[in-house]
Amino acid sequence: MDMAELDRIAEHGLRGEFRRNEPMRKHVSWRAGGSADRAYFPRDLDDLVRFVRTIPNDEHVYLVGLGSNLLVRDGGLRGTVVFTHPALNGLRVERDAQGAPLIYAECGVASPKVARFAANHGLRGAEFLAGIPGTIGGALVMNAGCYGSETWNIVDSVLCLRRNGEKVKRAPSEFQVAYRHVGLRATHAGSDLPAGGTSLPLLTPYAQEWFVAAWLRLAPGASEESRRVIRELLQRRIDTQPLSQPNAGSVFRNPQGEYAARLIESCGMKGLSIGGALISPKHANFIVNTGEATAADIEHLIDRIKQTVWDRCGVQLEAEVHIVGERAQR
Repeated sequence: MDMAELDRIAEHGLRGEFRRNEPMRKHVSWRAGGSADRAYFPRDLDDLVRFVRTIPNDEHVYLVGLGSNLLVRDGGLRGTVVFTHPALNGLRVERDAQGAPLIYAECGVASPKVARFAANHGLRGAEFLAGIPGTIGGALVMNAGCYGSETWNIVDSVLCLRRNGEKVKRAPSEFQVAYRHVGLRATHAGSDLPAGGTSLPLLTPYAQEWFVAAWLRLAPGASEESRRVIRELLQRRIDTQPLSQPNAGSVFRNPQGEYAARLIESCGMKGLSIGGALISPKHANFIVNTGEATAADIEHLIDRIKQTVWDRCGVQLEAEVHIVGERAQR
């Protein structure tokens, strides 16, 4: 860290930790990839607000939780990565104007923790979050879901942080929400945000605001029944997914009316490897790191799958994982 950066942190009273050349493989579930130029570990939400105000407008910024849906290329990331887990960990029951319970969860809280918290407070509808190996922030960005449920089905409102440090509470109607996609509708974006299109992506280096918390509306339920459902979902994950090896969950979105895993398996690709990256014999829509995979190995295997399924099945698979950063120079 140079003196200018130390002065900047001191001037704004920041309490978190700033690092340079932070290895991203330590922070993504694939355990592969290059380093981020700059990294900040905020102390809490207020500290993050202060830090965001110090970032130049042209700086690329990424908010990363558990890195469970992210591939960072071997050349690393130019810009700043902010790590939200576990510092942005606010989790509590609040009440709306009518006295009904809402769960407030900050973006760094792990999704399974929210599922257990809801069950323990006699609220049902969040059990599926136990099957999502990431944070609430990531679940909001991706409209993450499993076993027939999706995140935005239970969202009452969200708290967003803009690049100027302003916090904005938004309703679901302000977003375009679809299968594994959420974007801020351009009509709600504000004059200082880029125009055009029907929605603005919230997980890009050019993002102008980020999800930092959500209020979830759930129905009353029996705690023991919710805990039973959670146990069953977790057991199903253990039985069907390669959890003992580094992976990023489902690599591809399911095409309409089809399953990506079935298409990949029908092409005889289970067990195919490139370098240290392997299509899991347990679940064809999972790529695992067998120990020494590079990000390039994983990306090449993703490309091989896409091309093979297109050639043999005529279906264009779309990656569910986010691939960011620069390729390593040869």
